[in-house]
Amino acid sequence: MSLLLQRYEIIKDMWLILAIASAIFLGFYDIFKKISLQENAVLPILFLSTVAGSMIMLGFVLLSEWHIIPADSMAFVPHLSMEEHLRIILKTIIVLSSWICTYFALKHLPLTVFAPIRSTGPLWTTIGAFIFFSERLSPLQFIGGGIIFVFFYLFSTEGKLKGFSVQINRYFWLMILGTLLGSVSALYDRFLLRQMNVMAVEAYFTFYQTLLLIPVLGLLWYPRREKSTPFQWRWAIPFIGVFLLIGDYLYFYSISLPESLISIISLVRRSNVLIVFLFGALIFKEENVKKKAFYLMGILAGLVLLVLGR
Repeated sequence: MSLLLQRYEIIKDMWLILAIASAIFLGFYDIFKKISLQENAVLPILFLSTVAGSMIMLGFVLLSEWHIIPADSMAFVPHLSMEEHLRIILKTIIVLSSWICTYFALKHLPLTVFAPIRSTGPLWTTIGAFIFFSERLSPLQFIGGGIIFVFFYLFSTEGKLKGFSVQINRYFWLMILGTLLGSVSALYDRFLLRQMNVMAVEAYFTFYQTLLLIPVLGLLWYPRREKSTPFQWRWAIPFIGVFLLIGDYLYFYSISLPESLISIISLVRRSNVLIVFLFGALIFKEENVKKKAFYLMGILAGLVLLVLGR
């Protein structure tokens, strides 16, 4: 009986295990982005990384269409209605808007600045979950949210003292906008993935990213390519798409489970900030790491309180 209860608890918490696994893959996804974006053009990298993901998902779609992948398999991609396609297109627009903001910000901001700002995303998702899905915050969670705001403010003043002015640095504000749009995307995922097949969302979301990036590339980058940062191919670019694909699938599947909580998943998912911050400190040798690490620990302490407050 005890063994059965243990297995039940593991199954019951599977959504949390999947969220943790997703965070690990997303940490390396951010690292490959930083490697690719160093003195490189942003939009071609974003496009080519989505092409890499699309090629992988195309294989799953074709194998499903040819009935090589059985219909009861977790890898099977079913047909979708027009309404379902439109829902995925809306998701794609939200995500791409967030990505464009964060990619440009990541290119021009140190990882040790990028990571703490990005880590506040779960707070906005939690507030949205409170409003739209009636997920309630305990007093401990409210305290956690307050701590996040305090350390975020301290972090911003540290950057200003070292010549990084929050008020005039547009990439800082692009990072904030991208983070807020990411929270909107997470809340929309909570709505979408309780109604649709996970593999179908993953596949067509990847396809629509690639298609929508073509006009973005043609309008924003190609006409000005001679005056902007030149594009250089790097081995890390396709790994952006691969690691994102795996991380997103684990994330989507976690959200689709009925026991899952989007407020907690978004918190766990952003724990990839630890991998990113350590990489920036150890590999890129960024400045003022100790003080930034202290502020980062404060932000993460607030996030932990949000989780424990459950």
